[in-house]
Amino acid sequence: MAASTNSLTANVTPFDAGAPVTAAAFVGDAPALALGDGCVLLGAPGEAKRIAAHPGAGILIAAQAGKSKLVTGGDDGRVVVTAGDGSVEEIAHEKGRWIDALAARDDGAMAWAAGKDVRARDAKGEIKTFAAPTTVRGLVFFPKGYRLALAHYNGVTLWFPNAPASLERLEWKGSHLDVTVSPDARFVVTSMQENALHGWRMADKKDMRLSGYPAKTRSVSWSFDGAWLATSGAEGGVVWPFKDKEGPMNKAPKECGVRRARITCVSFHPKALVLALGYEDGFVLLCRITDAAEILVRGHREGAQAAITALAWDGAGRRLLFGAVDGAAGLLDMPAQ
Repeated sequence: MAASTNSLTANVTPFDAGAPVTAAAFVGDAPALALGDGCVLLGAPGEAKRIAAHPGAGILIAAQAGKSKLVTGGDDGRVVVTAGDGSVEEIAHEKGRWIDALAARDDGAMAWAAGKDVRARDAKGEIKTFAAPTTVRGLVFFPKGYRLALAHYNGVTLWFPNAPASLERLEWKGSHLDVTVSPDARFVVTSMQENALHGWRMADKKDMRLSGYPAKTRSVSWSFDGAWLATSGAEGGVVWPFKDKEGPMNKAPKECGVRRARITCVSFHPKALVLALGYEDGFVLLCRITDAAEILVRGHREGAQAAITALAWDGAGRRLLFGAVDGAAGLLDMPAQ
């Protein structure tokens, strides 16, 4: 880490979530952590309510639906919505199966996968079902239109739930895990089992392979302007350029926050080219993409540090919530400029 690194550690309120952290979000104005013990911790540190969203089970995945709801999927086969007022609603129960993938969007629509079966629930509550060719590992909504991308073995399926005849397939051999769509919908990108990303340019379905990672990339984040895609899986944030028509084809990525520890989690600021980075040793850094300047958010403390598993900014970009696999968590409140 650069010797000139500044520090915001004094602006962080550390706390213990009480269980491994699966995901982080802001529900309404309240910090929210989805936990491996099946609970959602909702509220500011010291005042948070512990909500049993999945009693006796674990939360495997979470997504935000609008500003005031957190959707969680568990190893109990249930899809549950926790609202900002602490109320809980069961949306679905895939009995005997795990929820493998989950997606949601601002209007309240959501989708989930259990094995090969994918269900899409629109904002009015109507559910449509699709059977994928193999187990679905990743789900994401396109930024516009009621359309989903489903990652599975040997590629991605594009599905309009209200127009089942309009299926498209993006093919590439191998096991595809997570999937993301660029904010302008020009690119679809997946993480893969063999420590690489694969992408398609939607205009002509041209393939692109983004490789060179020492570990799997399981966290990705788009910049607010859609020009950059940040990724985990290396000893620094790897940030690919997507502004031009060709995207990252034949271009080298930027790299920031390089340390002797791998990045496990990335999250772009909602209004600036600033990237939050979480590391396998518990470090959290902020990096400015334009000049690679760094600010320390969380450093080493006594005892072993566990991997950061969740990062989330609030809508204004003033607060950053983070959590780790050992239940350690913190809330950064940025100083006024």
